[in-house]
Amino acid sequence: MGKRIKNLKKMMDPGKKFSLDEAAKLVKETAKAKFDETIELHIRLGIDPKQTDQTVRGTVVLPAGTGKDRKVAVVAKGEKVKEAQSAGADFVGEGDLIEKIQKGWMDFDVLVATPDAMKDLSKLGKTLGPKGLMPNPKSGTVTFEVARAVKELKGGRIEYKTDDYGIVHAAIGKASFAAEKISQNVRALVASIIRGKPASAKGTYLKSISLTSSMGPRVAVDPSQKFAAAL
Repeated sequence: MGKRIKNLKKMMDPGKKFSLDEAAKLVKETAKAKFDETIELHIRLGIDPKQTDQTVRGTVVLPAGTGKDRKVAVVAKGEKVKEAQSAGADFVGEGDLIEKIQKGWMDFDVLVATPDAMKDLSKLGKTLGPKGLMPNPKSGTVTFEVARAVKELKGGRIEYKTDDYGIVHAAIGKASFAAEKISQNVRALVASIIRGKPASAKGTYLKSISLTSSMGPRVAVDPSQKFAAAL
């Protein structure tokens, strides 16, 4: 453990769980790097990750945004091309954009496609899939509502999914955010996760919650507080 992290840990009471608002303030105070650190939220859920019916996944629009300018590419046809351009998509095209991607170009963070374009785009599954860039209806990136998708993705929509250990990891802002903005984003994500609770999940659902900055220590959040009531 580095000296810097040891000094930061001294700012916190060992083993203490903080209220969300306290944790948001503390994670900002412990973000001491020379760059604008990313604030991450980690939530361990009371699910059996080996059961496919207990996978928790979804999308949520973070009210304060992510703090990152996301490049959105759209593969569409007909009038949807103009709709995507008007909504602020960074790159828009049909077969020409698919061909460009096929040749190795991937200067975008998220790819949106209309359903009628997926047949042509499916041939890039082996290229886009491993990078997590293949459009998917469950994540809202395969849709005819192109303008809405682009605006939400540019404005702060994120996708989340439990990992093999039943934990959700998500970047929910920057250290430069006001503590209130960090809390708002956490509440929005937690509320979405609560709504997505699998019917077969038993016992305590929110097992543990923590906030961290890119280079800072873990700040434990009390999972028993009434997140839903605060939304």
